[in-house]
Amino acid sequence: MPENTLQTTRPLFTRSELLRLIIPLVIEQLLLMTVGMADTVMVTTSGEAAVSGVSLVDNINTLIIQIFSALSTGGAVVVSQYLGRREPHNARTAAKQLLYAMMAVSLFLMAVALVFRQHILSLIFGRVEPDVMDSALIYFLLTAAAYPFMGIYNAGAALFRAMGNSKVSMLCSLIINIINIAVNAILIYGYDMGAAGAGIGTLVSRIAAAAIIMVMLNRPSHVVRVEGLLRFQFRWNMVKRILFIGIPNGLENGMFQAGKLLVLNLVTTFGTSAVAANAIANSVAGVVNVPSTALGLAIITVVGRCMGAGEVDQAQKYTKQLLTGSYLCMFAMSAVQFFGAGYLTTLFNLTPQAMELATQVLQICAVANVIFWPMSFTLPNSLRAAGDAMFTMVVSLCSMFACRVALSYVLARSWGLGLGLVGVWLAMFADWVVRAVLFLIRYRKGKWKQLHVID
Repeated sequence: MPENTLQTTRPLFTRSELLRLIIPLVIEQLLLMTVGMADTVMVTTSGEAAVSGVSLVDNINTLIIQIFSALSTGGAVVVSQYLGRREPHNARTAAKQLLYAMMAVSLFLMAVALVFRQHILSLIFGRVEPDVMDSALIYFLLTAAAYPFMGIYNAGAALFRAMGNSKVSMLCSLIINIINIAVNAILIYGYDMGAAGAGIGTLVSRIAAAAIIMVMLNRPSHVVRVEGLLRFQFRWNMVKRILFIGIPNGLENGMFQAGKLLVLNLVTTFGTSAVAANAIANSVAGVVNVPSTALGLAIITVVGRCMGAGEVDQAQKYTKQLLTGSYLCMFAMSAVQFFGAGYLTTLFNLTPQAMELATQVLQICAVANVIFWPMSFTLPNSLRAAGDAMFTMVVSLCSMFACRVALSYVLARSWGLGLGLVGVWLAMFADWVVRAVLFLIRYRKGKWKQLHVID
């Protein structure tokens, strides 16, 4: 082991450093969530068909973003561990390889989406109403064109998080929102373009975000900077380390979202009101999860840095602190969700039936959030940061298809139950329970402490 990897008793992160990492992350995640919500909320003025079409495609786009995030996580873990080992040159090399890999993946996904968008929508969502399909097709076309820019932004944001600097990505998220809302307002309200206006707003804002993040990554003042990107230098050993985390995480996130799409196909059989209620409930619940999601991202940086430095005890200490913070945040946000569910649904232009369904689902979700969400989604990021991504993938996939998918059909449609949309959400909560139990057992056994991502 090199001399610069010897353990030190000095804490790798002070309280103020953690707060400087976490607070911008919370704001960033809230702003990024607002991009999707802005499209959904603003397009409601064009009717339920438009909002349903946008929400259906957003589920596919979430799958794509999850793939980008997984690959970015692989890069962030590798870069964090090199920084923990005090090898900035290798960290910069890994950063460049991450961007190369991201561009290849995002261009491929864009091409597939543009060529086969109608087949993809028909395969996943089946026979939706023609006006819903029309809105979905145009929104899918425009947002698919933004995939390469989404990928670049995700990679850049992950690199800044690995440096412990989340302010840059937070400011980019703010710019995304301003541009997206402004373009949406002009095209949806001013020109009544509906789903097309929302899609153009997303495309323009993502282009701006990618441009800004790349300019910032070229600044010499940053320890991890990307210089000479056009002078192609492929380093397979670095890419392997990124993919060692990124592929299992990508398969996990991708299949997780694919499972959600299978369930959404079931939801579409309940009618337009159920689809709209499900979309709104997902949007609101997503905002409630923002602080805990941000803490999960912080864990990747913190634990990755600790493992690179050989400080396993500090990795455990910070995991406990951040997981506790996740539970406290989830309790506060879920209380607002539970007691304010009825009011929150009035912010959307829904039918009374859809409002009643959304309110019921949100209140049930608030209870499950407090008990199971942090252990199901915050804790496994500590395992991934240590290199235990294969285990988290296997657990997540098995739990997803056994609970969320199969159980959804049992609870929603089986004779004697027939719970409809509520049954679908109860199946999702069962998935959380299984994940929480298995991830906690794995963490306490401590096998992740012996894993090595970098040589």
